[in-house]
Amino acid sequence: MKITIVYDNEVNREGLRPGWGFSAFIESEDTPSILFDTGADSPTLLHNMKELNITPKAIETVVISHAHGDHTGGLSEILNQNKTAELYIPSSFRKGFSGRKVTIVGKEPVQIDKDVFSTGELESVEQALVLKTDKGIFVITGCAHPAMRNILDAASRFGKVYGIVGGFHGFHDFDLFGDLSLIYPCHCTQYKREILDLFPDKASGCGAGLVIEL
Repeated sequence: MKITIVYDNEVNREGLRPGWGFSAFIESEDTPSILFDTGADSPTLLHNMKELNITPKAIETVVISHAHGDHTGGLSEILNQNKTAELYIPSSFRKGFSGRKVTIVGKEPVQIDKDVFSTGELESVEQALVLKTDKGIFVITGCAHPAMRNILDAASRFGKVYGIVGGFHGFHDFDLFGDLSLIYPCHCTQYKREILDLFPDKASGCGAGLVIEL
């Protein structure tokens, strides 16, 4: 399984554009291609996708973590260019999408594909993505508004959590990351520097263009 960060506050590769927001592209031989969140604006998102050789029409599933504009800004243009992608949106995202398959995610976990799950909408705010890998569970978060403990607890229902990437917001209960092997603080992570310093052997910087092979 391969995760490519498409949109982030920073860039990891020359030629890409930064922006306040987050988006990640997940691909695997065994699962449909998934775009998780769409950043804050379509020009930056589409530019980075083009540079990363990701075609909007090739996206099979779009998952939106929560309704904030820095995660949904590129959604309309993606859907304009892709008429068939299936949507998984939290129930708090109160917008209709006619003419395509839409799954409204409530409090309970939802299986998106063979090894891909939603945690369910936590605290009536946000869902995170759970990937089952040979090394354990890998989590992708949007902003972690429901609190990191709740996200990790929800993800651990599927197995031992191995790693995490995404926005961690104001998370600072760093002991929760003690057993993780991979940590990538992105986007809105307030204590990014502290996390990188505390876990030098397993925490790495994020940025658009980062590729994580699982």
